[in-house]
Amino acid sequence: MTSEKKKPNPERVAFLRSLPLEVKERITGEESEAFMFEEEIPESLFEKIKDFIQK
Repeated sequence: MTSEKKKPNPERVAFLRSLPLEVKERITGEESEAFMFEEEIPESLFEKIKDFIQK
């Protein structure tokens, strides 16, 4: 991370918090950080949350 602090996207944080506990327990720290900070999300994370994403 650069010296400028990045802030997580509040909508994405809220989305992660809204997931069922059994899904949240399977998400790694790296996956959640990439998602919250709008980086490229790993395929492994997409597979875990794809059923909860609204198109």
